[in-house]
Amino acid sequence: MKSLVKEFKAFASGGNLIDLAIGFVIAAAFVKVVEAFADNVIGGLIAAVVGEPDFDNLAFKLGDADVQYGPFVTALINFLIVALFLFGLVKLLRKAKVGNFRAQGQRECPWCREFVAVDAVRCKHCTSDLRAEIDAEEGADERVAHGRLP
Repeated sequence: MKSLVKEFKAFASGGNLIDLAIGFVIAAAFVKVVEAFADNVIGGLIAAVVGEPDFDNLAFKLGDADVQYGPFVTALINFLIVALFLFGLVKLLRKAKVGNFRAQGQRECPWCREFVAVDAVRCKHCTSDLRAEIDAEEGADERVAHGRLP
């Protein structure tokens, strides 16, 4: 039992769990900011065009039942606004070269079958030339284009 507690303590005090907890708290606060933007600014623009700031009252009758599809449309629009906002933020951070946006993970070298970084251009085990299949904006493809191979 003591070894289990000790192992959990090492896990909890390790960087991954703390980083995850901090990221979760920041993400929750960020979502509130974006939702406030969507509700107040975008909702105001929608109200100016449509007459109401959301679509919660949209419904249709199917037999004796009222099918309320308005809340779904409102939630979908809010999701799209958050997604577009995050996409724009990531694009801005990439352009400013802030943050770590390298591809994460490993892939198998086709020559020696050892695992290398997913954006590697040369195998660290057999030194075979690899071409990474990653986003051309950064990473291995950019290093190849600029002649900065290790």
